Amino acid sequence: MVEHGNHPDIHRLAPAGPGDQIGIGGTDRPRGVRDLVADLALMPVEGGARVAIVESADRMTEDAQSAFLKTLEEPPDGVVTILCADDDARLLPTIRSRCARIRLGPVGARDIEALLAERGVAEPPIAARLARLAGGRPGAAMSYALSPEAQTIRAEIARRLLDLLQLGRSGRLVAIRELAGRGGDLVRALETGAARGRRTPPAAVGAGAAAGGAGRSDAGPLEVDAEEDGLPGGASGRIRIPAAERRRGALALVGIWRGVTRDLTLYGRGERRRLADPSLLEDLERATARLDAASAGSFLARLVQAGDLMEANVAPELTLDVLAVAWGSGGRHGRDR
Repeated sequence: MVEHGNHPDIHRLAPAGPGDQIGIGGTDRPRGVRDLVADLALMPVEGGARVAIVESADRMTEDAQSAFLKTLEEPPDGVVTILCADDDARLLPTIRSRCARIRLGPVGARDIEALLAERGVAEPPIAARLARLAGGRPGAAMSYALSPEAQTIRAEIARRLLDLLQLGRSGRLVAIRELAGRGGDLVRALETGAARGRRTPPAAVGAGAAAGGAGRSDAGPLEVDAEEDGLPGGASGRIRIPAAERRRGALALVGIWRGVTRDLTLYGRGERRRLADPSLLEDLERATARLDAASAGSFLARLVQAGDLMEANVAPELTLDVLAVAWGSGGRHGRDR
């Protein structure tokens, strides 16, 4: 009954509506928190408890989270509530403090590949590649599979990061701001893929991906306000991106940067079979002339630290500038112009 989605004591709540969010709900609105709370007030039918599963809980609006807070503080007897979140930082501190946190470990690439094949969202060669690139996260692999645009953007970012090694400092500083914008595009494309997966039944999810194509993200393109970020050229005709969105784009960029640097380190050590993205072989070969394996390994640790700093609210633009200047500076031929 649980597998077929008709168990009377299992209550699911997922993002819905134009904004693909979880709202308060109620009359004439998509199902929301108030509807779930009403379900949980009933006695169990089949088992000894009622179970509430909130999918993508980090997409609850602040009003919805506030409305759900009392239920978390004083849950009805026999109720178990599970909040699933990719980014728990988007949950209110009052919500996080009332939950027992369970972090799920990475899933093996073969298991992710099998999942993509089972859902019919990717052909075997693409499924194998996405499984490696996902870094143990089945949801990320599924989002990439359902958004060809995201796959294209990621490949572009990876190659352009390696191309940065051929530039001097001033060139890197200009290019890294452009890549930060592409990081934001990637986040929106992945959100589009995730939304397609939530809206489409598993048996038809492959058809949904084909119909979606490589089109534009539902959120539409956004540009950084040049004046706000200290870029030349003025801000005429541009949309100011919220700081939280810019941070997410920067974190996505750093995540790809980590993967590229890891592969560069492995390539320099002759461990080509362990590469996560073999499609970058030629680019990696050129890059090793600018950055050897030891320097790449040191920079990888720096990227991890940078991600932690941005999570702790350090300015993402400044962090990316520092990384861009340091990228390749310690290589065998790393004389900056």
